[in-house]
Amino acid sequence: MGVSLFYLGLIIILPLLAMLLKVGGMGWEEFWRIVSSNRALAAYRVTFTSALVATVLNGVIGLLLAWVLTRYRFPGRRLLDALVDLPFALPTAVAGLVLVTLFDDSGWYGAVLTPLGITVNYTQLGVIAAMTFTSIPFVVRAVQPVLEEVEVDLENAARTLGASRWQVFSRVIWPTILPAFLGGCVLSFSRSLGEFGAVVFIAGNLPGMTEIVSLLIFIRLEEYSYEGAAALAFVLLFVAFLTLLATNALAAWQVRYAARR
Repeated sequence: MGVSLFYLGLIIILPLLAMLLKVGGMGWEEFWRIVSSNRALAAYRVTFTSALVATVLNGVIGLLLAWVLTRYRFPGRRLLDALVDLPFALPTAVAGLVLVTLFDDSGWYGAVLTPLGITVNYTQLGVIAAMTFTSIPFVVRAVQPVLEEVEVDLENAARTLGASRWQVFSRVIWPTILPAFLGGCVLSFSRSLGEFGAVVFIAGNLPGMTEIVSLLIFIRLEEYSYEGAAALAFVLLFVAFLTLLATNALAAWQVRYAARR
């Protein structure tokens, strides 16, 4: 326990404490001026909306992937299962370069989308694509083990009683996997908020259009504005913390609700 607490304090608590002390040393007026500037507000809008859309996409696609991996046996299943973890192993900068190549006018995806008038590179769609790619494993890996533990006998009993496939899913399976699903979505959202390497290549980093908060923090550090970087980082940390609290409260309510039923 001592080693674990020491490692936790050295790697996580001390950096966060240093950031909070930097923010605490600022006056309220200076802090508010930084976090409410027009450029910061535009970065919040791009970051939060893109992260929300990416999380919704990951929730739908991640749930389908977890379902396929647990309920079906087919050639290449193990390869697909391994590919789910690719965003974890792949450097985010490499992911950004791959996405830029794919969505280029002559790329595999761009060659199809460009004639339709859809441009991904250097737009907010590119930001969403990068966030979706880097954060989808969180949903799959959170839901997959819970799906594997769902008792098949309960599903068979529901079907025997005349339940349709949708009723079996909505009343037997969904309540069981909901806490894990919410946890995976929250982790996906939090990862998207802090994504940098993949986004910086495909977004174009245009202030007010495709500039995200993590890039603005990096710019402030290059300008030696440590107070500005700390203030913006505090906003991201605060939003992520509130999201985790809300999700944990919702998951606890779900468990109590299921127990009463």
